[in-house]
Amino acid sequence: FFTEKGRCYWLRVFEIPEGSKTAKGRAVQNLINIEPDDKIKAYIRTDDLKNTEYINQMYVVMVTKNGIIKKTSLEAYSRPRVNGVNAIEIREDDQLLAAKLTNGTSEIMIATKGGKCIRFPEEKARAVGRNSIGVRGITLEDKDEVIGMIVVNDLEKESVLVVSERGYGKRTAVEDYRITNRGGKGVITLNITDKTGDLIAIQSVTDEDGLMIIN
Repeated sequence: FFTEKGRCYWLRVFEIPEGSKTAKGRAVQNLINIEPDDKIKAYIRTDDLKNTEYINQMYVVMVTKNGIIKKTSLEAYSRPRVNGVNAIEIREDDQLLAAKLTNGTSEIMIATKGGKCIRFPEEKARAVGRNSIGVRGITLEDKDEVIGMIVVNDLEKESVLVVSERGYGKRTAVEDYRITNRGGKGVITLNITDKTGDLIAIQSVTDEDGLMIIN
């Protein structure tokens, strides 16, 4: 789990109590040792963290609300500690927003509230240590902020779905977004109007997927 202050915590899936559809769930503070004023913003699902080959070929890519991106080897997060570890240094007025697992050759797409989206190869962000600050992933216009990030591994099967706060959705082929350098302004993914409201989500989807949108 990754928190908005840039900390990382671990939990095995079988340690999470299973509930019915109507069950209230458990406060995450009862399951992991997160600070009272911190919030969980992202989680990734990993295979065996003791598998040396696996942890050395996978990466964690994080993005913040202000468009900073950071890539670190999964190996750096392979030794769970009760009180968590630093995952990314968060600057003032910023917060961690998303974290994804990549394989070193993935493509990254970052979307903003104002309807912009940037696509660039993962290798444009070189891997750095756990305690480093990240680099610019997307340049934001005034009052804009990042709302999400996806990782694309299969250009033929995957497409991009975006949803706005008033319930509008749009699905587009990945190829419709030209590849640019990391740190650019991106291209328009959805024209934002009063009718659509701000962009709130981006997902990578295939024809086989089902979809749940929760208000």
